[in-house]
Amino acid sequence: MTASIRLLQDVKPPSEPRLFSCYSDSSGKAKQNLSRDEIGRLLATGSGTLWVDIDTRDESQVAILKEIFEFHPLAIEEAVNPKARVKLEEFDQYILLIVRTVAFCETTDDPYDLETVNIAFFLGKNYLVTVHGADTNPVATTEELLGRKPELATHGPARLMHAIVDQAVDAYFPVIERLDDFMDSLEEKVFGRFDQDALREIFAVKRLVLNLRRHIAPERDALSVLTNRPSTMLTPDTQIYFRDIYDHVLRIYDSLENYRDLMSSTLDSYLTQVSNRLGMATKALGVVATVTLPFVVVSGMWGMNFEHIPLHSNPHGFMILLVAQLALGLTILAGLKWRKLL
Repeated sequence: MTASIRLLQDVKPPSEPRLFSCYSDSSGKAKQNLSRDEIGRLLATGSGTLWVDIDTRDESQVAILKEIFEFHPLAIEEAVNPKARVKLEEFDQYILLIVRTVAFCETTDDPYDLETVNIAFFLGKNYLVTVHGADTNPVATTEELLGRKPELATHGPARLMHAIVDQAVDAYFPVIERLDDFMDSLEEKVFGRFDQDALREIFAVKRLVLNLRRHIAPERDALSVLTNRPSTMLTPDTQIYFRDIYDHVLRIYDSLENYRDLMSSTLDSYLTQVSNRLGMATKALGVVATVTLPFVVVSGMWGMNFEHIPLHSNPHGFMILLVAQLALGLTILAGLKWRKLL
């Protein structure tokens, strides 16, 4: 088995894209499902909290990024690219943050198959724009939470972004827990009953760990900058919340580092056991060949076609040679044990 990474939009059939938007003013009054004209008008006010969720599967929604918010073309290109690298970029009027969330793919037979999806955030003074190309649990869960608790938007767009990023990072923890199960299974196969097919699983899990590490490493760097560098879009009080996410990322990264070392040790142990088993088999064959050497030599000598061979006419010749061969074999076996070669 081999671990593979798939983009979520390549794995799941696309659902009907829809434009989600909501606005909360300073008094806490909230309104959802805004029209494009309303989005542009509320954006221009510079007050309240405006959240617009863009699904890149709908080109008309992608057009909002340029026509209403007037984001930089390169920033839009990065946001709509499902293979864009996790990053943090600061512009004059907004911040672009791209994070990646992961989950095990439930539509394939490969237990090590992952699905990933990028979520891009445009954070401005009074707005948050999220961009993704597939249905994502962090965004959907935050939408549901906002429907139950509209006051969540009154804390500002940065807190909304924190809620989504927090869930995107926490999605790594179930994967880490599954890795624990994989490691327990591998240890049983390698150290318990030594399953020779475990080598393929070792490499599959090792590749899974390396892929997860490749995804989480840039998120660690981006969140480090986000939590420590002063920004006009984030107040120090808000950065404290992102430090909590940064701590989670560090925990995940440290766990993956431990798993990587453990996988290397498991692979070394597997190869050592293979070498030991090969040595034991070679040793056993060597002992058999050495002990049976007298039978081969004696039988070969007395099996030659000569007229005069000792014991040729002796009625007990066969038994004499048989006893002699057994005695020589036992003598060699005793000598090997005495020299502690067995």
